[in-house]
Amino acid sequence: MAVSVNPNIRKSSGAGLLSSLPSRLMATRRTTDTLLEGLTAEDQNLQSMPETSPAKWHRAHTSWFFETFVLTGHLSGYQVFQPAYAELFNSYYNGVGRQHPRARRALLSRPTMDEVTAYRAHVDAALEALLGTTATDALTRIAPLLELGRAHEQQHQELILTDLKHGFSFNPLSPSLGKSPSCSDQDAPPSGWIVQDSGIVEIGADAEAFCFDNETPRHRVLIDRPFRLSDRPVSCGDYLDFIDDGGYGEPLLWLSDGWTWLQREAIEAPLYWQRDEACGRGWSVFTLAGRKPLDRSQPVCHLSFYEAAAYAAWAGARLPTEFEWEAVAASQDGTGQFADAGCFHPQPFHPGNGPGLYGGVWEWTASSYAPYPGFRPAAGAIGEYNGKFMANQMVLRGGSCATPADHIRPSYRNFFYPPDRWQFSGLRLAQDA
Repeated sequence: MAVSVNPNIRKSSGAGLLSSLPSRLMATRRTTDTLLEGLTAEDQNLQSMPETSPAKWHRAHTSWFFETFVLTGHLSGYQVFQPAYAELFNSYYNGVGRQHPRARRALLSRPTMDEVTAYRAHVDAALEALLGTTATDALTRIAPLLELGRAHEQQHQELILTDLKHGFSFNPLSPSLGKSPSCSDQDAPPSGWIVQDSGIVEIGADAEAFCFDNETPRHRVLIDRPFRLSDRPVSCGDYLDFIDDGGYGEPLLWLSDGWTWLQREAIEAPLYWQRDEACGRGWSVFTLAGRKPLDRSQPVCHLSFYEAAAYAAWAGARLPTEFEWEAVAASQDGTGQFADAGCFHPQPFHPGNGPGLYGGVWEWTASSYAPYPGFRPAAGAIGEYNGKFMANQMVLRGGSCATPADHIRPSYRNFFYPPDRWQFSGLRLAQDA
């Protein structure tokens, strides 16, 4: 299993973050372009559903973010690269103007891939000028914006991978990106349990390092009974047992909305699974390295919240709340499978690597995405980043094989709508102890 360690998991004083910001920021910018090396212009303009975006658009949008929120207001004499990009590459920030419709981003054959590359180079040169000429006290004031821009770009690196995977999955040629996942003929080891006592726990990010506003304010939560959390995510083998037992045909396991979704969409397995007797295991799975035989030992991924909740009910367990998950994760180290390993598919779990609460797959929780007590969005358009989405979505925790290693932390809250499946989303079981 490819593992790396996230240095943000353990608390640190945050000392040196400002001095390392220029190098970290520019390294993140380079990673986006490195990620797409070898892709054609046709690859980069691929959009397979309204929820996804072309890789070319992601590259331009992350540059637009820095141009709009950092460079225009903080670099004297900055010249906007192309005024029309303000509409083409604005995602959802109503406070700064109009947006090109999301579902029509693949219609933007212009600007070309080379023109977007030139746009990125223009923004990078301006960022380097800003970082190299700004006095320390001024840099301290804009550092939160720069950190936000860096974290925002890392989020789009993950979206580039998941969006490309969805698009590639429709191509019989099975295009690939990244290293091929390892393959095992074994089941995942039996799951164990991490026991957590009841009590009052502190939840949310502290003030020592960067975080998103939806992780704040830090506050206390009562966990009113002891519980236990599985020491590994649910595996493909575990989930195959659910399928073979008729889990997709048993309405008593499903939430009402989930059962309606299941019938309407004719769902019978996780996204990218395909019945395939030729592979010798009955199923194959599409990965970013092409279609592969189902590996029972790998964490199951590309599940909707509805599927995760139904599996948990079938297993005689439940999904943890996001607060239970964080209470356990806060005491764990940052070992896990992240995008840095270059293998964009969750790898088999090995007990020697610890509980594995980070990386591999995002884990659905039972918690709806809602503001913490006392939450206040930032003033201006930047306040649209998270707060306005706090309705009708569910929280996922932990990061995935497509998440940069230094992007995740115990308090990190990801969120998607219950039917969404194109992210690397899986689950981990919980039970009252």
